[in-house]
Amino acid sequence: MGVHTTVVFTDLHGSTTVFEALGNALATEAVTEITNWISSQCVLHGGRIVKTLGDGVLAMFPDEQHAVNAVVDLQRFHAKRILRSQAALRMPMRIGVASGEVEIVAGDCYGDAVNVAARLCDLCGPYQIWANAAALTNVHESHGTTFRELGPISIRGRAEPCNVFQIEWHEDVSSDFLTMQADLDPAELLGDRDVLGREIELKWLTTVRRFKSFELPIQLGRVRDADFVINDPRVSRIHARLEWRNGSVVFVDVSSFGSWVRFLGATGSDVLLRREECVLHGKGELALGASFSDASVPTVSFSIL
Repeated sequence: MGVHTTVVFTDLHGSTTVFEALGNALATEAVTEITNWISSQCVLHGGRIVKTLGDGVLAMFPDEQHAVNAVVDLQRFHAKRILRSQAALRMPMRIGVASGEVEIVAGDCYGDAVNVAARLCDLCGPYQIWANAAALTNVHESHGTTFRELGPISIRGRAEPCNVFQIEWHEDVSSDFLTMQADLDPAELLGDRDVLGREIELKWLTTVRRFKSFELPIQLGRVRDADFVINDPRVSRIHARLEWRNGSVVFVDVSSFGSWVRFLGATGSDVLLRREECVLHGKGELALGASFSDASVPTVSFSIL
């Protein structure tokens, strides 16, 4: 028999970079300290820890209000912890929240709410909290906490899209100033169309791939198991990620030698990224591992559709 509950997924963004910088032993110690702290905070707010997943935590709460209180406090306190941390140890959090029926089997939980919470955690950006509409039932906005509707979003493995909200937790500054936005065609906001209904097309030599926004994040790199493979020695094993954040496709460079971005029709200079990120829009090109001045540089064309 199913149990109605509110599921919370947390994930530490950038933990892979921490492991690369510190090595397995120190990075594991740092990640474990944070996940233990997350777990203790969830318990203090009335939640139950189902399991930890490397750099993530899966928790269940008896009602929506306890869950929302917990995730807002988690983001606020963790943001302060990050400011006091060494740069190499800074791992912002992203959180997905969903309410619904779940099945409890041998202490673990399964069901639509678990799937939705996990996917919303994957889709949102660092410092963000995304929740399905059911998770905000009977939850009231308070000082410094508001709910911003994002619209219907398709969830992998789910036939119907779910209506999603972003929980704004910044007491003094709206997250509109802290996240990168892209203009949406008003037609996309009509009816039940998925607000993540856009696609990005990538081309390199004879390789052409399209990715729907709800399939992001994806990885670009030289290794065979990358989502988009560029087999060139100047390209890092995992060179970059494409992420979906609130209506924007964001290119995140994680490479050794950097990336350059050029937008079609732009009059300014190319954008150089070294462990930095940039919102992609329209059409353009990505030079990986060397600048566009090198005629032989591996160049990936992109189109936001």
